[in-house]
Amino acid sequence: MATTPTVNTETLINLTPAASAKLLGLMQEKQMENQALRVFVAGGGCSGLQYGMTFDDETNEGDSEFEVNGLKVRVDPMSLRYVQGANIDYQDSLMGGGFKIDNPNAASGCGCGSSFRPREEEAYDDYAPAAGGGCGCGR
Repeated sequence: MATTPTVNTETLINLTPAASAKLLGLMQEKQMENQALRVFVAGGGCSGLQYGMTFDDETNEGDSEFEVNGLKVRVDPMSLRYVQGANIDYQDSLMGGGFKIDNPNAASGCGCGSSFRPREEEAYDDYAPAAGGGCGCGR
């Protein structure tokens, strides 16, 4: 079993009560109560890196694991460097609901908010060398 590092949860990722409630509701609806939200980034999207969230029942070596508003959250070390300090919100509107990520590590973002270009260019070039395309927002 992997050990989870001790981290200062105040500086990791924040989820608003609306986002936490939506995610906890989805987990309950799909009977996934023993899982956690995994937040990650991957190469791709219009701006170079794209956000990802999934439900996960395993802790990997090096993961940071913490709880926000009753929701267990996991982030791998590479992704954490790009999303640390981000705020995840859920907004419901007449045009449909969705998650919105406000990321202080983003130098720029795509129009639909699903991808971003990080401020830390050196590490970014090694992580996502083939930027561009993928989210379909048309920007």
